[in-house]
Amino acid sequence: MKKVFSKLDKPLLIITILLCCIGLLMVFSSSSVAAILRYDKSPTYFFIRQLIFFVVAFTGGFFIINIPTKWYKSVAWLAILGIIGVLTMLLLYGTITNHVQSWFYIPGGIAIQPSEFAKSFLIIFMACFYNNLVKKKVNNVYLYFVPLSIALLIGVLIMMQPDFGSAAILMAIGFCIFISIPMVKNNITKILMILGVGFVILGVVLLYSGAEILNSDQMERFKFQNPCQRYKEDTGYQVCNGYIAINNGGLFGVGIGKSTQKYLYLPESHTDFIFAILVEELGLLAGLGVLVLYGLLLYRLLKIAKEAYVLRNSILAYGTFWYFTFHIIINLCGMLSILPLTGVPLPLLSYGGSSTLNFIAMLFITQRVAIENKTAKYNIELKKLAN
Repeated sequence: MKKVFSKLDKPLLIITILLCCIGLLMVFSSSSVAAILRYDKSPTYFFIRQLIFFVVAFTGGFFIINIPTKWYKSVAWLAILGIIGVLTMLLLYGTITNHVQSWFYIPGGIAIQPSEFAKSFLIIFMACFYNNLVKKKVNNVYLYFVPLSIALLIGVLIMMQPDFGSAAILMAIGFCIFISIPMVKNNITKILMILGVGFVILGVVLLYSGAEILNSDQMERFKFQNPCQRYKEDTGYQVCNGYIAINNGGLFGVGIGKSTQKYLYLPESHTDFIFAILVEELGLLAGLGVLVLYGLLLYRLLKIAKEAYVLRNSILAYGTFWYFTFHIIINLCGMLSILPLTGVPLPLLSYGGSSTLNFIAMLFITQRVAIENKTAKYNIELKKLAN
Protein backbone atom coordinates (compact mmCIF):
# COMPACT_ATOMS: atom_id res chain seq x y z
CA MET A 1 0.00 0.00 0.00
CA LYS A 2 2.86 2.35 0.86
CA LYS A 3 4.46 1.67 -2.52
CA VAL A 4 1.18 2.36 -4.32
CA PHE A 5 0.58 5.56 -2.33
CA SER A 6 4.01 6.89 -3.29
CA LYS A 7 2.98 6.77 -6.97
CA LEU A 8 -0.30 8.66 -6.54
CA ASP A 9 -0.70 12.02 -8.25
CA LYS A 10 -0.27 14.08 -5.07
CA PRO A 11 -1.54 17.41 -6.50
CA LEU A 12 -4.74 15.71 -7.68
CA LEU A 13 -5.21 14.06 -4.28
CA ILE A 14 -4.70 17.34 -2.41
CA ILE A 15 -7.13 19.20 -4.70
CA THR A 16 -9.69 16.41 -4.25
CA ILE A 17 -9.44 16.59 -0.45
CA LEU A 18 -9.65 20.40 -0.46
CA LEU A 19 -12.79 20.41 -2.60
CA CYS A 20 -14.37 17.70 -0.44
CA CYS A 21 -13.65 19.71 2.73
CA ILE A 22 -15.13 22.85 1.17
CA GLY A 23 -18.11 20.79 0.05
CA LEU A 24 -18.70 19.41 3.55
CA LEU A 25 -18.52 22.90 5.07
CA MET A 26 -20.96 24.32 2.54
CA VAL A 27 -23.38 21.37 2.75
CA PHE A 28 -23.53 21.89 6.54
CA SER A 29 -24.05 25.63 6.24
CA SER A 30 -26.46 25.63 3.30
CA SER A 31 -28.66 22.71 4.45
CA SER A 32 -29.04 23.38 8.17
CA VAL A 33 -32.11 25.64 7.82
CA ALA A 34 -33.82 23.47 5.18
CA ALA A 35 -33.18 20.35 7.28
CA ILE A 36 -35.21 21.87 10.14
CA LEU A 37 -37.89 23.86 8.33
CA ARG A 38 -38.45 21.77 5.21
CA TYR A 39 -37.58 18.20 6.23
CA ASP A 40 -38.15 18.34 10.02
CA LYS A 41 -34.69 16.88 10.64
CA SER A 42 -31.64 17.77 12.72
CA PRO A 43 -29.60 20.74 11.35
CA THR A 44 -26.68 18.34 10.82
CA TYR A 45 -28.78 15.77 8.93
CA PHE A 46 -27.43 16.40 5.43
CA PHE A 47 -23.91 17.11 6.71
CA ILE A 48 -23.67 13.73 8.47
CA ARG A 49 -25.04 11.89 5.44
CA GLN A 50 -22.60 13.66 3.12
CA LEU A 51 -19.74 12.86 5.51
CA ILE A 52 -20.74 9.19 5.37
CA PHE A 53 -20.82 9.33 1.56
CA PHE A 54 -17.28 10.77 1.54
CA VAL A 55 -15.99 8.14 4.00
CA VAL A 56 -17.51 5.31 1.94
CA ALA A 57 -16.22 6.82 -1.31
CA PHE A 58 -12.65 7.30 -0.07
CA THR A 59 -12.59 3.84 1.52
CA GLY A 60 -13.67 2.36 -1.80
CA GLY A 61 -11.23 4.64 -3.59
CA PHE A 62 -8.22 3.26 -1.75
CA PHE A 63 -9.42 -0.19 -2.76
CA ILE A 64 -9.78 0.92 -6.40
CA ILE A 65 -6.19 2.15 -6.68
CA ASN A 66 -4.96 -1.41 -6.04
CA ILE A 67 -6.95 -2.88 -8.95
CA PRO A 68 -5.07 -2.97 -12.29
CA THR A 69 -7.08 -1.31 -15.06
CA LYS A 70 -6.58 -4.35 -17.32
CA TRP A 71 -9.03 -6.20 -15.07
CA TYR A 72 -11.83 -3.81 -16.02
CA LYS A 73 -12.38 -5.59 -19.34
CA SER A 74 -13.78 -8.63 -17.48
CA VAL A 75 -16.66 -6.60 -16.06
CA ALA A 76 -17.14 -3.84 -18.67
CA TRP A 77 -19.87 -5.59 -20.70
CA LEU A 78 -21.61 -6.85 -17.57
CA ALA A 79 -21.63 -3.34 -16.08
CA ILE A 80 -22.99 -1.62 -19.19
CA LEU A 81 -25.71 -4.23 -19.80
CA GLY A 82 -26.57 -4.16 -16.10
CA ILE A 83 -27.02 -0.37 -16.05
CA ILE A 84 -29.23 -0.54 -19.18
CA GLY A 85 -31.39 -3.08 -17.35
CA VAL A 86 -31.52 -0.96 -14.20
CA LEU A 87 -32.48 2.18 -16.15
CA THR A 88 -35.25 0.23 -17.86
CA MET A 89 -36.53 -1.02 -14.49
CA LEU A 90 -36.36 2.53 -13.15
CA LEU A 91 -38.92 3.67 -15.72
CA LEU A 92 -41.26 0.92 -14.47
CA TYR A 93 -40.66 0.89 -10.72
CA GLY A 94 -38.70 4.04 -9.83
CA THR A 95 -39.97 6.66 -7.40
CA ILE A 96 -41.25 9.91 -8.90
CA THR A 97 -39.79 12.98 -7.16
CA ASN A 98 -40.38 16.53 -8.48
CA HIS A 99 -41.97 15.11 -11.65
CA VAL A 100 -38.81 13.07 -12.38
CA GLN A 101 -38.47 9.29 -12.09
CA SER A 102 -34.71 9.13 -11.48
CA TRP A 103 -34.25 7.35 -8.15
CA PHE A 104 -34.66 4.04 -6.38
CA TYR A 105 -35.26 4.42 -2.65
CA ILE A 106 -33.91 1.71 -0.38
CA PRO A 107 -34.38 1.20 3.39
CA GLY A 108 -32.70 3.90 5.45
CA GLY A 109 -33.97 6.71 3.26
CA ILE A 110 -31.08 6.28 0.79
CA ALA A 111 -31.78 7.31 -2.80
CA ILE A 112 -29.81 5.70 -5.64
CA GLN A 113 -29.63 7.57 -8.94
CA PRO A 114 -28.63 5.08 -11.69
CA SER A 115 -27.90 7.82 -14.25
CA GLU A 116 -24.78 8.83 -12.26
CA PHE A 117 -23.48 5.26 -12.30
CA ALA A 118 -24.27 5.10 -16.03
CA LYS A 119 -21.76 7.89 -16.72
CA SER A 120 -18.96 6.06 -14.90
CA PHE A 121 -19.82 2.68 -16.41
CA LEU A 122 -19.92 4.19 -19.91
CA ILE A 123 -16.41 5.64 -19.53
CA ILE A 124 -15.05 2.28 -18.34
CA PHE A 125 -16.87 0.38 -21.10
CA MET A 126 -15.66 2.69 -23.87
CA ALA A 127 -12.10 2.53 -22.53
CA CYS A 128 -12.06 -1.28 -22.60
CA PHE A 129 -13.94 -1.62 -25.92
CA TYR A 130 -11.75 0.80 -27.87
CA ASN A 131 -8.56 -0.51 -26.30
CA ASN A 132 -9.52 -4.01 -27.49
CA LEU A 133 -10.25 -2.78 -31.05
CA VAL A 134 -6.94 -0.89 -31.28
CA LYS A 135 -5.00 -3.78 -29.74
CA LYS A 136 -6.43 -6.14 -32.39
CA LYS A 137 -5.87 -3.52 -35.13
CA VAL A 138 -9.52 -3.62 -36.22
CA ASN A 139 -10.01 -1.43 -39.30
CA ASN A 140 -13.79 -1.79 -39.65
CA VAL A 141 -14.85 1.76 -38.82
CA TYR A 142 -18.47 0.73 -38.15
CA LEU A 143 -17.43 -1.28 -35.08
CA TYR A 144 -16.23 1.98 -33.52
CA PHE A 145 -19.86 3.16 -33.48
CA VAL A 146 -20.94 0.39 -31.06
CA PRO A 147 -20.09 2.30 -27.83
CA LEU A 148 -21.56 5.51 -29.27
CA SER A 149 -24.80 3.67 -30.06
CA ILE A 150 -24.90 2.30 -26.52
CA ALA A 151 -24.33 5.82 -25.16
CA LEU A 152 -27.27 7.02 -27.28
CA LEU A 153 -29.49 4.19 -25.97
CA ILE A 154 -28.60 4.98 -22.35
CA GLY A 155 -29.10 8.69 -23.02
CA VAL A 156 -32.61 8.04 -24.37
CA LEU A 157 -33.49 5.96 -21.30
CA ILE A 158 -32.35 8.81 -19.04
CA MET A 159 -34.25 11.39 -21.12
CA MET A 160 -37.41 9.35 -20.61
CA GLN A 161 -37.22 9.91 -16.83
CA PRO A 162 -36.97 12.84 -17.87
CA ASP A 163 -33.50 14.00 -16.85
CA PHE A 164 -32.15 16.06 -19.74
CA GLY A 165 -29.12 17.34 -17.84
CA SER A 166 -27.73 13.88 -17.07
CA ALA A 167 -28.66 12.59 -20.54
CA ALA A 168 -26.85 15.48 -22.23
CA ILE A 169 -23.74 15.00 -20.10
CA LEU A 170 -23.61 11.24 -20.71
CA MET A 171 -24.01 11.57 -24.48
CA ALA A 172 -21.50 14.44 -24.59
CA ILE A 173 -18.95 12.31 -22.70
CA GLY A 174 -19.55 9.45 -25.13
CA PHE A 175 -19.14 11.70 -28.18
CA CYS A 176 -15.95 13.37 -26.86
CA ILE A 177 -14.37 9.97 -26.20
CA PHE A 178 -15.52 8.72 -29.62
CA ILE A 179 -13.89 11.55 -31.59
CA SER A 180 -10.64 11.16 -29.63
CA ILE A 181 -10.02 7.61 -30.90
CA PRO A 182 -7.19 7.43 -33.50
CA MET A 183 -9.25 5.40 -36.00
CA VAL A 184 -12.08 7.94 -35.81
CA LYS A 185 -9.66 10.86 -36.24
CA ASN A 186 -8.15 9.22 -39.30
CA ASN A 187 -11.58 8.70 -40.91
CA ILE A 188 -13.25 11.87 -39.69
CA THR A 189 -14.88 12.74 -43.06
CA LYS A 190 -16.48 9.31 -43.37
CA ILE A 191 -17.53 9.42 -39.70
CA LEU A 192 -19.22 12.81 -40.09
CA MET A 193 -21.11 11.59 -43.15
CA ILE A 194 -22.39 8.54 -41.27
CA LEU A 195 -23.43 10.68 -38.31
CA GLY A 196 -25.11 13.19 -40.60
CA VAL A 197 -27.16 10.47 -42.31
CA GLY A 198 -28.06 9.03 -38.92
CA PHE A 199 -29.33 12.38 -37.62
CA VAL A 200 -31.38 12.95 -40.78
CA ILE A 201 -33.03 9.52 -40.46
CA LEU A 202 -33.70 10.14 -36.75
CA GLY A 203 -35.22 13.54 -37.54
CA VAL A 204 -37.50 12.10 -40.23
CA VAL A 205 -38.65 9.28 -37.91
CA LEU A 206 -39.48 11.73 -35.11
CA LEU A 207 -41.20 14.11 -37.50
CA TYR A 208 -43.52 11.50 -39.00
CA SER A 209 -44.06 9.49 -35.82
CA GLY A 210 -46.18 12.26 -34.34
CA ALA A 211 -44.45 11.71 -30.97
CA GLU A 212 -44.33 14.58 -28.52
CA ILE A 213 -40.61 15.00 -27.81
CA LEU A 214 -41.05 17.63 -25.09
CA ASN A 215 -44.21 18.29 -23.10
CA SER A 216 -45.27 21.76 -21.93
CA ASP A 217 -43.56 21.43 -18.53
CA GLN A 218 -40.28 20.45 -20.17
CA MET A 219 -40.53 23.28 -22.69
CA GLU A 220 -40.80 25.71 -19.78
CA ARG A 221 -37.18 24.92 -18.90
CA PHE A 222 -36.04 26.73 -22.04
CA LYS A 223 -37.38 30.00 -20.64
CA PHE A 224 -34.15 30.63 -18.76
CA GLN A 225 -33.13 34.16 -19.72
CA ASN A 226 -33.97 37.22 -17.60
CA PRO A 227 -35.07 35.09 -14.62
CA CYS A 228 -35.85 38.02 -12.31
CA GLN A 229 -38.52 39.19 -14.74
CA ARG A 230 -40.22 35.84 -14.07
CA TYR A 231 -39.67 35.78 -10.30
CA LYS A 232 -43.12 34.31 -9.57
CA GLU A 233 -42.65 31.52 -12.12
CA ASP A 234 -40.81 28.24 -11.46
CA THR A 235 -38.39 29.00 -14.30
CA GLY A 236 -37.25 32.29 -12.75
CA TYR A 237 -37.67 32.01 -8.99
CA GLN A 238 -34.62 29.89 -8.09
CA VAL A 239 -32.18 31.47 -10.52
CA CYS A 240 -33.17 34.99 -9.47
CA ASN A 241 -32.66 34.08 -5.82
CA GLY A 242 -29.27 32.68 -6.83
CA TYR A 243 -28.43 36.10 -8.30
CA ILE A 244 -29.49 37.72 -5.03
CA ALA A 245 -27.25 35.37 -3.05
CA ILE A 246 -24.23 36.18 -5.22
CA ASN A 247 -24.95 39.91 -5.02
CA ASN A 248 -25.29 39.71 -1.22
CA GLY A 249 -21.85 38.11 -0.93
CA GLY A 250 -19.79 40.83 -2.55
CA LEU A 251 -16.04 40.26 -2.52
CA PHE A 252 -15.66 38.82 0.97
CA GLY A 253 -19.07 37.38 1.84
CA VAL A 254 -21.48 37.90 4.72
CA GLY A 255 -19.79 35.22 6.82
CA ILE A 256 -20.11 31.46 7.10
CA GLY A 257 -23.57 30.43 8.24
CA LYS A 258 -25.04 33.91 7.69
CA SER A 259 -26.71 33.42 4.31
CA THR A 260 -30.25 34.77 4.03
CA GLN A 261 -31.10 32.98 0.78
CA LYS A 262 -30.78 29.54 2.36
CA TYR A 263 -33.91 30.34 4.40
CA LEU A 264 -35.95 28.45 1.78
CA TYR A 265 -35.59 31.20 -0.84
CA LEU A 266 -33.33 28.70 -2.60
CA PRO A 267 -35.08 25.31 -2.18
CA GLU A 268 -32.03 23.45 -3.56
CA SER A 269 -29.42 25.47 -1.67
CA HIS A 270 -27.35 22.41 -0.71
CA THR A 271 -27.50 20.78 -4.16
CA ASP A 272 -27.96 22.74 -7.42
CA PHE A 273 -27.28 26.19 -5.92
CA ILE A 274 -24.55 25.42 -3.42
CA PHE A 275 -22.09 27.65 -5.32
CA ALA A 276 -24.44 30.64 -4.94
CA ILE A 277 -24.55 30.08 -1.15
CA LEU A 278 -20.76 29.69 -1.10
CA VAL A 279 -20.32 33.08 -2.79
CA GLU A 280 -22.92 34.69 -0.50
CA GLU A 281 -21.20 33.48 2.68
CA LEU A 282 -17.54 33.43 1.67
CA GLY A 283 -17.48 36.02 -1.11
CA LEU A 284 -16.65 36.26 -4.79
CA LEU A 285 -12.93 35.79 -4.11
CA ALA A 286 -13.62 32.45 -2.43
CA GLY A 287 -15.83 31.49 -5.38
CA LEU A 288 -13.00 32.31 -7.79
CA GLY A 289 -10.68 30.25 -5.58
CA VAL A 290 -12.95 27.24 -5.98
CA LEU A 291 -12.97 27.75 -9.76
CA VAL A 292 -9.16 27.80 -9.69
CA LEU A 293 -9.19 24.49 -7.80
CA TYR A 294 -11.50 23.05 -10.46
CA GLY A 295 -9.18 24.33 -13.17
CA LEU A 296 -6.18 22.67 -11.50
CA LEU A 297 -8.13 19.42 -11.06
CA LEU A 298 -9.07 19.34 -14.75
CA TYR A 299 -5.47 20.12 -15.72
CA ARG A 300 -4.18 17.16 -13.66
CA LEU A 301 -6.77 14.83 -15.23
CA LEU A 302 -5.80 15.92 -18.74
CA LYS A 303 -2.10 15.58 -17.93
CA ILE A 304 -2.56 12.02 -16.67
CA ALA A 305 -4.57 11.17 -19.80
CA LYS A 306 -1.82 12.45 -22.10
CA GLU A 307 0.91 10.58 -20.22
CA ALA A 308 -0.86 7.20 -20.47
CA TYR A 309 0.97 4.47 -22.39
CA VAL A 310 -2.20 2.43 -23.00
CA LEU A 311 -5.29 3.69 -24.84
CA ARG A 312 -7.56 2.20 -22.16
CA ASN A 313 -5.91 4.28 -19.46
CA SER A 314 -5.89 7.41 -21.59
CA ILE A 315 -9.66 7.10 -22.15
CA LEU A 316 -10.33 6.48 -18.45
CA ALA A 317 -8.60 9.72 -17.48
CA TYR A 318 -9.90 11.62 -20.50
CA GLY A 319 -13.47 10.48 -19.83
CA THR A 320 -13.14 11.58 -16.20
CA PHE A 321 -11.93 14.97 -17.43
CA TRP A 322 -15.09 15.40 -19.51
CA TYR A 323 -17.29 14.00 -16.73
CA PHE A 324 -16.16 16.78 -14.39
CA THR A 325 -15.99 19.45 -17.10
CA PHE A 326 -19.58 19.03 -18.27
CA HIS A 327 -20.94 18.90 -14.72
CA ILE A 328 -19.12 22.10 -13.76
CA ILE A 329 -20.15 23.96 -16.92
CA ILE A 330 -23.82 22.91 -16.88
CA ASN A 331 -24.26 23.55 -13.14
CA LEU A 332 -22.66 26.99 -13.16
CA CYS A 333 -24.20 28.08 -16.47
CA GLY A 334 -27.63 26.96 -15.24
CA MET A 335 -27.14 28.92 -12.02
CA LEU A 336 -26.15 32.02 -14.03
CA SER A 337 -29.02 31.60 -16.52
CA ILE A 338 -26.64 31.02 -19.43
CA LEU A 339 -28.16 27.57 -19.97
CA PRO A 340 -31.47 26.04 -18.85
CA LEU A 341 -31.50 24.87 -15.22
CA THR A 342 -31.24 21.07 -15.24
CA GLY A 343 -30.52 20.01 -11.65
CA VAL A 344 -26.97 18.82 -12.33
CA PRO A 345 -24.81 18.66 -9.15
CA LEU A 346 -21.52 20.54 -8.78
CA PRO A 347 -18.71 17.97 -8.37
CA LEU A 348 -17.57 17.33 -4.78
CA LEU A 349 -19.50 20.37 -3.48
CA SER A 350 -23.18 19.54 -3.97
CA TYR A 351 -24.94 17.15 -1.61
CA GLY A 352 -25.71 13.76 -3.14
CA GLY A 353 -24.81 10.13 -2.54
CA SER A 354 -24.76 8.68 -6.06
CA SER A 355 -22.93 11.65 -7.57
CA THR A 356 -20.37 11.82 -4.74
CA LEU A 357 -19.59 8.10 -4.96
CA ASN A 358 -19.11 8.26 -8.72
CA PHE A 359 -17.08 11.48 -8.79
CA ILE A 360 -14.62 10.14 -6.23
CA ALA A 361 -14.55 6.66 -7.79
CA MET A 362 -13.56 8.12 -11.17
CA LEU A 363 -10.89 10.27 -9.53
CA PHE A 364 -9.38 7.19 -7.89
CA ILE A 365 -9.58 5.26 -11.16
CA THR A 366 -7.59 8.13 -12.69
CA GLN A 367 -5.17 7.86 -9.77
CA ARG A 368 -4.73 4.20 -10.72
CA VAL A 369 -3.95 5.35 -14.26
CA ALA A 370 -1.32 7.74 -12.82
CA ILE A 371 0.22 4.84 -10.87
CA GLU A 372 0.40 2.66 -14.00
CA ASN A 373 1.86 5.59 -15.97
CA LYS A 374 4.71 5.92 -13.48
CA THR A 375 5.24 2.16 -13.35
CA ALA A 376 5.38 1.92 -17.16
CA LYS A 377 7.76 4.87 -17.37
CA TYR A 378 10.03 3.30 -14.74
CA ASN A 379 10.08 -0.04 -16.60
CA ILE A 380 10.88 1.66 -19.93
CA GLU A 381 13.79 3.57 -18.38
CA LEU A 382 14.99 0.38 -16.69
CA LYS A 383 15.07 -1.44 -20.04
CA LYS A 384 17.02 1.44 -21.61
CA LEU A 385 19.63 1.21 -18.87
CA ALA A 386 19.81 -2.59 -19.29
CA ASN A 387 20.52 -2.18 -23.00
